[in-house]
Amino acid sequence: MLRQAVIPVAGHGTRFLPATKSVPKEMTVILDRPALQWIIEEALAAGVEEVILVTSPEKPVIRDYFGPTPAWAEKLRKNPARQEAIAALDRVMAISRRLRFVEQLEQKGLGHAVLQAAPLLDPDQPFLLLLGDALVRSSTPCAGAMAEICRETGGASIIGLERVPREKVSRYGIVAGDAVRDDRLFKLHGMVEKPAADQAPSDLAIAGRYILSPKVLELLRETKPGHGGEIQITDAIRGLLATEPVYGWRYKGVRHDIGNPFDYLATAVAYALDDPAWRARLQTGLPTRG
Repeated sequence: MLRQAVIPVAGHGTRFLPATKSVPKEMTVILDRPALQWIIEEALAAGVEEVILVTSPEKPVIRDYFGPTPAWAEKLRKNPARQEAIAALDRVMAISRRLRFVEQLEQKGLGHAVLQAAPLLDPDQPFLLLLGDALVRSSTPCAGAMAEICRETGGASIIGLERVPREKVSRYGIVAGDAVRDDRLFKLHGMVEKPAADQAPSDLAIAGRYILSPKVLELLRETKPGHGGEIQITDAIRGLLATEPVYGWRYKGVRHDIGNPFDYLATAVAYALDDPAWRARLQTGLPTRG
């Protein structure tokens, strides 16, 4: 049922300047691989066959990373001591065969980014949408859990949610809905973009993961640019609510924003502490000042 995923990675990364002047934030390394690779692997683990990256001409590094490097690979294969490196390179090449690229020439919002991928999407199937600067650290991969909820609801759109403190609701899109199961699954009936704390319908924020009905593409084409000239995905989802069921899933795990230096560092530390081998090295191998 869920065959394709879209990951927008065309943003300027202004919160991470000057590093993002030459290194896209999505390519910052978490443990042993770029953040973007973690997100792509999450999508593939959910059963997706094809991942569409919406990038920009200013980010050739992304294409280069997932592109073939036959001379380098051949050199590695001649060295028996490089088996671990060869295996890591093979993983990247296996991923690259599942990728397609489109370009977003102007930054006009998440909805606009999705529209760039629309010609490559199956018009009759839901698709997975993952934000390229949001990692979800969970024992159960987030996208896979959402795919299961999508199947249970007969292919309905599923919006990933997290609870946020009331004083922070003005930073997020906030949903209104009725609990269906376990205070995790909600049938939605409204959403508000960045409401004031006293006007928010709940403390449930839209959080970086979506499964969307193909109907949303039609609605996006009709959506007028809003604040800052951007086409918002939430406006199209709000239209979707009027025509078909939309559910919210408060997923298990922690969402990490890697779009700024401090949160990136916190993400890397959290992933390292989750991994026994990395945790042991952190506990025993940190250098001390002389």
